[in-house]
Amino acid sequence: MKASKTSAPELPNMKKPSRRAQILGNWELYLFMLPAVLYFLIFHYAPMYGIQIAFKNFVPSKGILGSPWVGFDHFERFFNSYYFWDLIWNTFSISFYELAIGFPLPIILALAFNEVRNGKFKKTVQTVTYAPHFISIVVMAGMIITFLSPSSGIIIMFINALGLDAPQFLTDPAWFKTMYVLSGVWQSTGWGTIIYLAALSGVDPQLHEAAIVDGASRFKRMLHINLPTILPTITIMLILNMGNILGVGYEKILLLQNSLNLESSDVIATYVYRAGLVDAQYSFSTAVGLFNSVINVILLITVNWIARRTSENSLW
Repeated sequence: MKASKTSAPELPNMKKPSRRAQILGNWELYLFMLPAVLYFLIFHYAPMYGIQIAFKNFVPSKGILGSPWVGFDHFERFFNSYYFWDLIWNTFSISFYELAIGFPLPIILALAFNEVRNGKFKKTVQTVTYAPHFISIVVMAGMIITFLSPSSGIIIMFINALGLDAPQFLTDPAWFKTMYVLSGVWQSTGWGTIIYLAALSGVDPQLHEAAIVDGASRFKRMLHINLPTILPTITIMLILNMGNILGVGYEKILLLQNSLNLESSDVIATYVYRAGLVDAQYSFSTAVGLFNSVINVILLITVNWIARRTSENSLW
């Protein structure tokens, strides 16, 4: 006898809901997302309309549309200027100096916090290291000037009390970058540990238990279990930091800058401020700022491509 063929039951024809139906069905989520979308549209995308003045000789009375086109004249003027390489060197040197010192310290501090077993002591130290993040840039600059004042600065007086000649931190160009970077590290290191501590909370305890059975020390467990676990987070943070390598915050530099340390403190951001707002060279300053942004985008794409080729972690 031939086996009878049993036909598979027909599945009901499930029609995929339209995009409009999906939006209406999840309108609460889109409502929550609306403020963020409006923020980026109004403050990030709409102002991009003004980028075209970098290629024009902008005259406020004529407006953006009425100003004549000059092409790449402003870019050529900037590239051929005598201060071009000084600005590039100062910007890159401060950024990489800050990255070399400021990037690994939050990782090390997070790994150290994760090993502390005394809860009260851990919370106290975390609070102390987080606190400087909430100090405003203006107050921070005022503290630096007060502490490093040649006549009454507490740090200068302490160095002199040791019988040493205190350097002129505020006026010596050789000390400006170190002063800027170390003060920034003190202010941001504790806050930067938060994301790494959150990543460390995802470590499987069974891995540590197995490592303890095998006789692994605490340092080796930290090196071979904790560190590889947060490596994807480290990679993403490094990509984001490299994408903003030329975006040195000009606020603190501007507050600490003076005519004596200008040699090492003048960066692209402060030059754009001076050229655009002080000297009213709107088109030229826009061209310099656009150049700065393009370099940042190129660095971001390059570092992301390298990370994608060498590991499985990347932004896209």
